[in-house]
Amino acid sequence: MTRRQASVTRHGSGSFTLSGVLNSKSKSSPLLSIFIVLLGAILLVIYAFGGSGLLGGKKDVVNRIEGDFSCTFEVPNAIPVLKNAYGGSMKNVLHVGPESCSVVSKLLSEGETEAWGVEPYEIEDVDRKCKALVQKGIVRVADIKFPLPYREKSFSHVVVSDALDYLSPKYLNKTLPDLARVSADGIIIFTGYPGQRRAKVAELSKFGRPAKMRTSSWWKQFFTDTSIEENESASKNFEQAASKMSYKPTCQIFHLSSYH
Repeated sequence: MTRRQASVTRHGSGSFTLSGVLNSKSKSSPLLSIFIVLLGAILLVIYAFGGSGLLGGKKDVVNRIEGDFSCTFEVPNAIPVLKNAYGGSMKNVLHVGPESCSVVSKLLSEGETEAWGVEPYEIEDVDRKCKALVQKGIVRVADIKFPLPYREKSFSHVVVSDALDYLSPKYLNKTLPDLARVSADGIIIFTGYPGQRRAKVAELSKFGRPAKMRTSSWWKQFFTDTSIEENESASKNFEQAASKMSYKPTCQIFHLSSYH
């Protein structure tokens, strides 16, 4: 079977081929060729930037958030609300959790707050800014199952995200009191709701165990068992500030008092 050549037929006045139309168009309108070349160049530029990360970078972040829910991404959005709720008391803050460089950078950008970070797991694929924070000792890697290398009340507040979810009660009994030890004015915990996230198989070697998302009642009982009190005043102020600033958290947020 032979394939017919593509053609366009005009009724009543003979016929002409499609190539003939293009030839006549190109002769009568040389701007068409220029337009096609420019269009091709624009498409190549868009493709090049997308592959290098200008457009693809945002896509990677979205996929990462959607594929693996993280409360750490919630912290930067909550910082203005926290500062509103706690007034001017958040002077020097320690963040404990993965992606600590991004949280510390956000806190430092506020200008009125000093910040440090503890990354409980290995830091991989970091950018230049994060490397600088690590080299200066502002962000460090430390196993939070053991006492942190800070003196008592070294920080006004300790903010924890995505770190306690991977600890068993055996280590939580040691880690949470130690966080209370190094804080002077309070601990703020960001943790997921049951069913929000579980560690992937590839992450188990890094975290040691799957994430355990616990209910609010479980946490409240645990705080009581470890003699750490919830800061009801701070919780109320935070709720009021969140309502005023139209902030709706996607994680559980607990406000605890430090040891006195």
